[in-house]
Amino acid sequence: MLILHDILEKLKNEFAQSSKGQERGIWFVYTIVAIIVPFASSRTSNILRCLKTVFGFSGIGRKKFYTFMASPRIPWQRLWPTLWKLIPLPTTGGRLMLALDDSINAKTGKKIFACDKVFDHAAKQNQSKYPWAQNIVAVGLLKMIKGRWACLPLSYRFYLLKKTIERMNRDGNGPEVTFKSKLAMAVDMIAEIAAVFPRKRIVITTDSWFGNGGLWKPLKKQLGIWVDMISRLRSNSTVFELPPPSTGRQGRPRKYGRKMGNAAALAVRFKLLAKEYIVNLYGRNRNVVAYERVVMLKTIRCAVKVVWIYRKTQWVALYSTDLSLSAEQIIEYYGARWKIEALFKELKNDIGSADTQTRHPQAVSNHLHFCMLATTVAWIYASRVEKTPSRRHAVGDRRHFAFSDVRRSVAKAAMDKDFGRLFPVPRKSVVNSLVDVLLRMAA
Repeated sequence: MLILHDILEKLKNEFAQSSKGQERGIWFVYTIVAIIVPFASSRTSNILRCLKTVFGFSGIGRKKFYTFMASPRIPWQRLWPTLWKLIPLPTTGGRLMLALDDSINAKTGKKIFACDKVFDHAAKQNQSKYPWAQNIVAVGLLKMIKGRWACLPLSYRFYLLKKTIERMNRDGNGPEVTFKSKLAMAVDMIAEIAAVFPRKRIVITTDSWFGNGGLWKPLKKQLGIWVDMISRLRSNSTVFELPPPSTGRQGRPRKYGRKMGNAAALAVRFKLLAKEYIVNLYGRNRNVVAYERVVMLKTIRCAVKVVWIYRKTQWVALYSTDLSLSAEQIIEYYGARWKIEALFKELKNDIGSADTQTRHPQAVSNHLHFCMLATTVAWIYASRVEKTPSRRHAVGDRRHFAFSDVRRSVAKAAMDKDFGRLFPVPRKSVVNSLVDVLLRMAA
């Protein structure tokens, strides 16, 4: 309980020290807890119901609470860096492991902020490939917690098509918005995180869509030697040998060596040279057959270590700009990237971020901020407690605890009687209630 109080107290202190600011701070703390507690989905109406039913809030009106949930005065720009600093031992092997990806939240209302016709590459046969949805670009921290990988959300941006933003600016509804691509948004978010963790090596783990020069070049320009990237190599990517040593002749030295071929052709060529590694992959140690080699890529214009991984009938190639990483580390870190997909599931299905009915831009942004910050608070709590949360529902041969088990342990700490003493619940004064009744009778 004291651990949860310590985390939330530091967040509460980011609010203004005025009476209104302290009131917002208490509401903020209990809203975060209400989202984590497995009471219902995180719709604003359900959160208010949880505050009244579970925590005994009284004298809080629906209109007043809805105004708070859509308030522009919640200091997210201070809350997020404060929360990032509360993560215990955020580095893995001396590196800050960040996962980058995008996701969609399908909606039905036409006037919901940040909605557009979005291409869904994972759509099934009975689903539309262009649903009406919000497109969210997110960055999360990959961290080993109690023997299992987890992804802690750190930041997000809503992505809108350029033509949609131009139409919004022409209509004049709200402030003017500047278009930014997904890659530019990712660079901004990673740079903000790097500013909070100065002189820390950052490794971005992402899929092949983000893992290209469009992300790597601006990141390298801003962060220099402090950033690296692990991604998947496309099968048609051309690979070159390292440049030969300089011979002292006149003229510019060669940047690339001899052309080796594309990744698919080299996968066939190197299969006989592959050897077996033992890698912690997807929750347990597995035997992986792979071959590694340092080569040059023209897409990002630098030397990379490529690891070809062979399965029974298929292969996949990964690359890392950090040449000091071993083949086992590259495979494990890229395998941990899948936890950002688990994070999207936790946010949508467990926390219920996709169930919100808000439409106003500030309300939509605040709601997703609340859901992501609550998820990170839950994982920080799980990493700081001594005991590993026990798994309640066994699924197959999975032995590690699930996010629902973390939520249950946080709920147990929040239900402690001392938690209410440390964070007094605002209750309606009996004297003020009596005065109100007398004034109404006199009127």
